[in-house]
Amino acid sequence: MTRNRITALVLAVVVAVVFAGCDAARKAREKGTEIKDKTTVAVSGKTESDTIKIGAIFSVTGSASFLGAPEKKTAEMLQEQINAAGGVLGKQLEIIIYDDEGDESKTQELAKKLLFEDQVLAIIGPSRSGNTMAIKEFMDENKTVLISCAAAETIVDPISPWVFKVYQKDSFVARHILKHMQDNGIANIAVLYGNTGFGQEGLKQMKAFAGQFGVTIGYEAHYDPAATEGDFETLLTKIKADPSIQAIVNWSILPAQSIVPRKLKELDIALPLYHSHGFGNIQYARDAGDAAEGIIFPAGLLIAAYELPADHPQKDVLVNYRRAYEDRYNEDISTFGGHAYDAINILVSALETAGTDGDKAALRDAVENVSFLGTGGMYRYSPEDHNGLDMDSLEMLTIRDGKFTLLNQ
Repeated sequence: MTRNRITALVLAVVVAVVFAGCDAARKAREKGTEIKDKTTVAVSGKTESDTIKIGAIFSVTGSASFLGAPEKKTAEMLQEQINAAGGVLGKQLEIIIYDDEGDESKTQELAKKLLFEDQVLAIIGPSRSGNTMAIKEFMDENKTVLISCAAAETIVDPISPWVFKVYQKDSFVARHILKHMQDNGIANIAVLYGNTGFGQEGLKQMKAFAGQFGVTIGYEAHYDPAATEGDFETLLTKIKADPSIQAIVNWSILPAQSIVPRKLKELDIALPLYHSHGFGNIQYARDAGDAAEGIIFPAGLLIAAYELPADHPQKDVLVNYRRAYEDRYNEDISTFGGHAYDAINILVSALETAGTDGDKAALRDAVENVSFLGTGGMYRYSPEDHNGLDMDSLEMLTIRDGKFTLLNQ
């Protein structure tokens, strides 16, 4: 081999290595891997803009649109209200909203887009528990605050330094349901749950606390998001065949919340039906028709705001947000829009403490010490509690004459 050929070969290898390195860097950026020139800003968050950019990932379309659509509308309304009032410490607030369609892989893609392309300071959402868990580790790795609108307790237990949530804990919901059963002499139940992160966590909490209230779960079954009326008829027929079952719990955020009560009525199964706090959108009840009458579920007080006495500490917050939303969009409020309301206001409150220079670490510390009266209750975050609510944040509600109302009203 001549010297010239050897030299040419070496140069070819060097060029190939260089281009391979460039290609690897390109692919790394596409995957959200920390590349120095891009993520120095993404992780620190420091910018000199006159606009504060935060991200939001909601399930605006798909099977969880009952959650994400009101969250998106609330975020848009709040952005307008906050900016009309002068912004945050004199800066305009920009909320960049993306729709993950309920797809966990899309949530991951959008989180990377928000951090590495949009350069947001924090993220609100996602709407669903499984989608939140899909980016929990990513948010920690990239040292960016996430305030989830989803419910599963695993979002904040174990605690991740950068991840918070506003939805009441599943364990609170399970204990409220079980206490009501205990008070009414119900000792053996069936639990149906959606095969999602939310549904699985609900079953886990029901099992964890049932014994403390003298309740046995005599039958349990899950269903997929695409379950048909025939699938539910099969499950409910099994329950009907067991005379020892005294009540049914349906833990879901899926359209099944409307199908199950309809099928119970068709099959002439006269058992008390409990739902989780995922039932907080009146459209579920409307889709079930008169079969929804008497459904019992724990929820925050937003959907019963007008029934509260004038001196209730949440009355003004709940009524003001509810009226603003319903007047603007000409549709009924849901607890889910309230989650976006709380998450955004908590973040704004923290920004007013931490400042708006984009210091993500200072923002995280400020969020962790927030006290805020919202639609979900009185939030008191701490290093030990990234949900910040207590059992009193929930009340037992029911459907009466096609409307949400306090159970004991």
